Amino acid sequence: MTGSLRVIATAGHVDHGKSALIVTLTGIDPDRFAEEKRRGLTIDLGYAWTTLPGGHEVGFVDVPGHERFIRNMLAGVGPVRLVLFVVAADEGWKPQSEEHLQILDVLGVAGGVIALTKTDLVDPETLALVGDEVRDRVAGTVLDRAPIVPVSARSGEGIDTLRAELERIVTEAPAPPDTRVRLFVDRVFSISGAGTVVTGTLTGGCLRVDDDVVVDPGGKKARIRSLQTHKRELTEACHVSRVAANLAGVERAPLHRGSIVCPPGAFRPTPLFDAIARPVRGIERIPERGAFTVHTGAGESTARLRILERRADGEVLLRVRTDDALVLDVTDRFVLWESGRRRTIGGGIVLDVAPPRAATPRHVAFLARRATAPDRGAIVAIDIEEAGAIRVDDLAAQFGADLPPSADGWLVDPRLEEAVSAAVIAGLAAAHAARPLDEGATLAEIRAACGAACRHASAPMDPTLIDALLARLAAAGAIVRSGMSVRLPSHRVALDGHASELAHLVASISGEHAATPPTVKELVATGVDASLIDAAAREGLIVRISPELVLSGDVVERAAELVRAHPTDGVTVSALRERLGTTRKYAVPLAEWMDANGISRRVGDLRFPRENG
Repeated sequence: MTGSLRVIATAGHVDHGKSALIVTLTGIDPDRFAEEKRRGLTIDLGYAWTTLPGGHEVGFVDVPGHERFIRNMLAGVGPVRLVLFVVAADEGWKPQSEEHLQILDVLGVAGGVIALTKTDLVDPETLALVGDEVRDRVAGTVLDRAPIVPVSARSGEGIDTLRAELERIVTEAPAPPDTRVRLFVDRVFSISGAGTVVTGTLTGGCLRVDDDVVVDPGGKKARIRSLQTHKRELTEACHVSRVAANLAGVERAPLHRGSIVCPPGAFRPTPLFDAIARPVRGIERIPERGAFTVHTGAGESTARLRILERRADGEVLLRVRTDDALVLDVTDRFVLWESGRRRTIGGGIVLDVAPPRAATPRHVAFLARRATAPDRGAIVAIDIEEAGAIRVDDLAAQFGADLPPSADGWLVDPRLEEAVSAAVIAGLAAAHAARPLDEGATLAEIRAACGAACRHASAPMDPTLIDALLARLAAAGAIVRSGMSVRLPSHRVALDGHASELAHLVASISGEHAATPPTVKELVATGVDASLIDAAAREGLIVRISPELVLSGDVVERAAELVRAHPTDGVTVSALRERLGTTRKYAVPLAEWMDANGISRRVGDLRFPRENG
């Protein structure tokens, strides 16, 4: 289901009138706490909503502007892509104006409006100067082309124009992608008689009443008892919107700001991801050493950074290891905060949520390609190419369920399939040349050849993958698998050039030796090629009744006739031995061979002819 961007976050320096402006726009005071109202200072996130002139209902997340509450500000703007940036006309650009813009610049926004507030406190000349300053400050950032609207929450001047501009950014914002459903929890509380309630910004799709969900990290199972948007009961809530979900089956205690409500199995929380990042303006480079916090969505975690590649423009490819597992999706945005110096140092885009253990130059090259990929589908293809082959379930945990089809549970890069095909065909050709009398190469040999090709391509050495690749080759007609042997379709055992050896073999197990012929081991000791014995048996020139014994066809036919001659009273092994003039060494495996090949059936110690045997 296609959603729309219907949540707007505020941003700007403390005491520049963000909350007062929200009250004027919505009639709702976003400050929830008595201390906030007493001090006139927003401390935590506040929420309000209104219907714009064109009929769009939008929610507002009002964030604190004071530097001490930057963590709360980050939790509010993290999942939101529309912004109302506020600068007071009587004070102009301030430190938190700059820091909030830095944060928005690395998070990216789909649309923004700049409100120049408190215009009733300045003269027209000052207003013009401040407007010019703001335009200069936002040049080259995500708010470069954002309209600047002078407003006064006290007098109402400019409010209608601001509403029209907010309507415009909501209307013109690109539709958010249907990816994987996440409710970014920024508030948790309990209601008597109802239980646990979470609120947050919903992205990626829809949630419905009675849906089974999990709260990650932690995998706490729950069920959605009810849903609300803007205090209105819903049976379905869709992105991007502010949502309150009443959850059944989970206590309040393990839930917190930063938790994610999502469908079961949709994500695998991870403490490790690779990304591309850049420093905020004013910071020359992202440092590798220090104490850092990574903020993504409404959550945060302390983290360690490893720079994988630095670029001339300041961008870095880096590995982020967090102390707490995070619920991440490819292309998620994040912000890096340096705890020691208490400053925002950069931010970026998640490229890989399940990176390999070793960040090799090859992997870094693939990360660079991911960073320039045009869409998620292209990143999926790059992921498969880098892995060589990956299980569908593992890839779904990284990207969701919208993946290429696979009948055997593996997604394989075409280059790996080509390399495996070449290696297997070359291996079979060599085996056929070296052992022309063999039916084919052993399955173990061909599995080894396939595994070597996988290893050379840095693909998994998984036995199930190797068997899947061989099965694909067989299905395509490139190879023929028979039991534990594998051959090329063109391979045929040619006995024409071995007439004298065959004659010697047949003579060795015929005539006076027919009932008690030499064993296979004894035949090989006399110079008979073991491959020739196998080939003769496959062609029906002799009969292999066990791995160690072969008989002439005449002896086997005499045994079959004896069984058929006793349809009611049966034949014992002793009778078979006596009538053939052989020993138990041959009679027992011969009887078992006839059972296995549909000639006889055993009942106790007797053999009876099998129907159609």
